[in-house]
Amino acid sequence: MDINTINAVSRPRSRAELWPFQEGDAWLGGGTWLFSEPQPKLQKLVDLSLLDWQPLTVNDAGLSISATCKVATLDAFEPPVVWPAARLIGTCCRSFLASFKIWNMATVGGNLCMSLPAGPMISLTAALDGVCTVWAPDGSERKVPVVDFVKGPLSNDLRPGEILRSISLPWEALSRRTAFRRASLTPLGRSGVLLIGTLSAKGGFVLTVTASTRRPVQLAFPHCPGAGDLAHRLERDVPDALYYDDIHGLPDWRQHMTHLFAEEIREELGGWT
Repeated sequence: MDINTINAVSRPRSRAELWPFQEGDAWLGGGTWLFSEPQPKLQKLVDLSLLDWQPLTVNDAGLSISATCKVATLDAFEPPVVWPAARLIGTCCRSFLASFKIWNMATVGGNLCMSLPAGPMISLTAALDGVCTVWAPDGSERKVPVVDFVKGPLSNDLRPGEILRSISLPWEALSRRTAFRRASLTPLGRSGVLLIGTLSAKGGFVLTVTASTRRPVQLAFPHCPGAGDLAHRLERDVPDALYYDDIHGLPDWRQHMTHLFAEEIREELGGWT
């Protein structure tokens, strides 16, 4: 879709050229949402394609994913064999259920910044203890866990003028065992429920709830919990009002499936303890 209110496009090549950024400006990464509907308030696009940010970097700390990394690039990544949790990468990429056009343009950072409940890059990075690096206009930067970065549908932790630079996944999280569950109302529909469980080498159990809730919810236990303990935490930490309500699933159905999948994940990972 054409955005006929745009009267300027900037193409920065360095961090210093990203600003000034003001009301009516928009960061342009993949543009798959930006060009999908009218944007009458926008007047300027800041095209990030010339910044030459390395899409993926493996180092001693783990995996760093550039905000401009394309979904197709992430899906094609071949992780070290010592990262069993990296199998979630392909699984979550395929949870987009998108055409090749979207896969080759949509960015990981864009999915996080949209902050929609069904965002599979949110599910992936939240479950693996992802940490966002955010650049500010004054030259500073701050770190924000993904579970705190996403506030709710179309709402995130970015302040005026800030930009998401990258998401880091720690080595320890990538080394965990994992279990994945996803449900949709239709075979090719948007995720209505998406849960990921992880189990560390020391037995720590973490359940990450996404898609069914307005924002990611993470439940951590020092060891794999019993069925009653897990159900109690879900009831306590995921109140009725937090379940999302839209055409892709009613809150009661999302809540039921969340509890069902949580118990399945507990049983699956519990077999490794």
